[in-house]
Amino acid sequence: MTTLTAVPPTAPTGTAADSALVLLTVEEAARRLRIGRTTCFRLVMSGEIESVTVGRLRRVPVDALPAYVAKLRRSAVAA
Repeated sequence: MTTLTAVPPTAPTGTAADSALVLLTVEEAARRLRIGRTTCFRLVMSGEIESVTVGRLRRVPVDALPAYVAKLRRSAVAA
């Protein structure tokens, strides 16, 4: 008898494979920031969150997320 095991199509967020990513989709960036997808797209398109274009795809560098959070924290302290 053969035993079948389910293999997820992608690794879940928070795994070692996820931390090795250099570029994230806007959806992945939104998930990491715990904000909505639409809000994240708005932040990317306004330039508040850095993004790059790879071919026809929009991607967010992993280091752009801590930079965005640091910018938010600086503006909160200045206010």
